[in-house]
Amino acid sequence: MKLLLASQSPRRKELLSSLGFDFEVVKIDCEEILPESIEIGEAAAYLSELKAKAFRNLTDDEVLLTADTVVAAEGQILGKPKDENDARQMLRMLSGKTHQVYTGITIKSANKTCTETDVADVELDEMTDDEINYYIQNYKPFDKAGSYGIQEWLGMAKITRLNGSFYTIMGLPTHLVYKILNEI
Repeated sequence: MKLLLASQSPRRKELLSSLGFDFEVVKIDCEEILPESIEIGEAAAYLSELKAKAFRNLTDDEVLLTADTVVAAEGQILGKPKDENDARQMLRMLSGKTHQVYTGITIKSANKTCTETDVADVELDEMTDDEINYYIQNYKPFDKAGSYGIQEWLGMAKITRLNGSFYTIMGLPTHLVYKILNEI
């Protein structure tokens, strides 16, 4: 079986490698647009499946893994920030509150597709404007949903409580990936 990871995320590459899987990274060009009526809890799975459907047909010995992470707070989906101001607004919204992180995965073979979503609750301590600015300037979270990475300074200094998988928040629910890939 040849495993294909459709992600440019260094975190996903590291996690999949740490699970002991050999894989090839592939690129998918896919416009990630959510339907307006989609439920927040379904968004990550929808985007993951959208990416899997956009990939070429698989051969019998190939398996494709796609993933997408969505951060939700106050009934809104927080995507990747457009710029520093957008990142600052997102982090202010998350400051001192609990939010949800959903990561959807799709594992697709030539004749079967399996999509799962895992969710984690994340509680952040209050953040000052100086702390937010420090984080943005030093960690440049522009490629991260919700404008932060749990494995970076903000995660170490400001996350006070987690309910769910650390790795789901990082962008790949490793327990689900391991289980499904071993079943294949």
